[in-house]
Amino acid sequence: MAVAALIGVLAAVSFIPPQRVGGVTLRRANILSELISFDEEHDDEAQQAAPLFDEEEFQIDMEAVAERIQAEQPAADTARRTVQTHFEWIAATDTLAARRPALRDSLRAASLRLVDSLTHIELPEADSSFLRFCDTLLTARRPVRIAFLGDSFVEGDILTADLREQLQKLYGGGGAGFAPMASPLTGFRRTIRTQSKGWTSYNIMQRRNAPQHLRENFFVSGWACQPAAGASTRWECTDEREGLERCSAARILFLSPSDSRIRLTINDSLHHEIAVEGDAAVRQIVVRAPRIRSLAFSVAEGHEGMIGYGALFEETEGAAVDNYSIRSNNGQAMFWTNPSVNAQIDALVGGYDLVILQYGLNIMQQGVRSYGNYGAQIGKMVAFVRECFPRAAVLVLGVSDRSARGEAGFRPMDAVPYMTACQREAAREAGAAFWPTSEAMRAEGGMGRFVQRGWAGKDYTHINYAGGRRVAWALVDALNERLCEADARIVRVRREQQIVDSLRRSLLDRRLFSPIEAYGARTASASSGSLYGRAATETQTEAPAAETQTETPAEAPAGGPDTAPDDTPDTAPDTPDNAPAEEPGAPDAPARHEPAPDRTDTLRVALRPTPQHHSAR
Repeated sequence: MAVAALIGVLAAVSFIPPQRVGGVTLRRANILSELISFDEEHDDEAQQAAPLFDEEEFQIDMEAVAERIQAEQPAADTARRTVQTHFEWIAATDTLAARRPALRDSLRAASLRLVDSLTHIELPEADSSFLRFCDTLLTARRPVRIAFLGDSFVEGDILTADLREQLQKLYGGGGAGFAPMASPLTGFRRTIRTQSKGWTSYNIMQRRNAPQHLRENFFVSGWACQPAAGASTRWECTDEREGLERCSAARILFLSPSDSRIRLTINDSLHHEIAVEGDAAVRQIVVRAPRIRSLAFSVAEGHEGMIGYGALFEETEGAAVDNYSIRSNNGQAMFWTNPSVNAQIDALVGGYDLVILQYGLNIMQQGVRSYGNYGAQIGKMVAFVRECFPRAAVLVLGVSDRSARGEAGFRPMDAVPYMTACQREAAREAGAAFWPTSEAMRAEGGMGRFVQRGWAGKDYTHINYAGGRRVAWALVDALNERLCEADARIVRVRREQQIVDSLRRSLLDRRLFSPIEAYGARTASASSGSLYGRAATETQTEAPAAETQTETPAEAPAGGPDTAPDDTPDTAPDTPDNAPAEEPGAPDAPARHEPAPDRTDTLRVALRPTPQHHSAR
């Protein structure tokens, strides 16, 4: 009787059709497959028709976004009293010089591959912002900022820790990038230690649980923190990756709608307080010191309404990589952020140069081949990023590799190529660069090989720090390829400019000096028989009254033929007897003299030859 009842329950379960629960697709569980068969093709069609995500979560009015950014900028209302948004504490004046490798050394190192197979970054035809990012990373003497927006695939600084390390080795920079003011996930991150007291942190994916003033002011980091009286945070740099200890600047970001007083501590020894006037604008405190090993931020007064975002740890120049990962995020979370907060922070830190988008892992489902609707949302993400971070290029990462369990064990998920193709086309239409992550992973053996080597978890979905290093290295190789091309382009442009400059100088020289040379040649020829050569012509032109100047028919003075006689008068008497006989070939004065049109008096005097005197024939 019990056996019959069990068989009846199993049979009933087998008849439950495929359906979605909480955003997860459940396939038919046919436990009695040897006894009962179903039309699996019909089931796949039903699964294809099931929505993969809630499109309502991706609704965004881009015109309203632009208007809000413009309206809420601190200087947008000229009638409004301007408040201080930027504060700076220089803890020491002997800050160390930025440690940036020589560019030639960097490019030589960049030409050496970190992984065996190169997966290219695909560039859009109509947009040059990615090329501009490459030029900036090679030449800028400031922090070159990269924001990495992703999901749980890069949570805890996985992948971005090694991306940051390699770029800073090659192109300079230091520090761990962004760290939130408080988060329950901070203990998972190895590249910086965070100790928070008195903060209540809210994640944007659970934004409905946050107080209203926090819900309306999320940043793309996905975390907004509310302080109690005396709340504090202490960040400490680690040596988990090379370059993390090279940190001479930190930027603390927060909102302070009411007057507040902030207490800062560097390296547990140097203290400073800053009074902040209440206002709705985002505030930034920049701290500089030769080396920041730890930094503490505490709210001494005015915690009411304050929102803490976090701090950026960096060097004065070189690569700076900020990890903004949000678990279970398909990209829609950015539309729940305050675009004005994003734009204000972008302006305060000097602007992001590259924004990387890594999403889609939670959308992809085994057996699903159509992702066109999600591709449309990627276009919205790119547009939103460009509104909030107007200087940034956008790089869309294709979905990572993933395996699904089948009858013969885990096999590569058949949906991966289709999602990748969707993301590639969406990036192309949006004018963004694209990098196929799954292809780079499959060049290393795919997710199955990652799990075998201990580079990924047994869920065959998420990589760990070791796997993140392999993916980061492949991405660095792809970036270096484009950076080397950019350097070759810069060198070529400089050489072409040098040629153009040389031609311009040559043309200018011809225009400036050719008339002078022609004038000199004409006057030299015309005055070949004159007593004073070209000097006589100049005298006739400038002083006609001197035409009666006499020449004493005497021997040349002792000073030589080029020395003028001491007794030669400045002006001769105006008598016919003193007028010298006109020599053959001497020019008529002054009507036949035609000065060069471009010749100035200064050049004429400077180039006038020394008068020569000859013995009378």
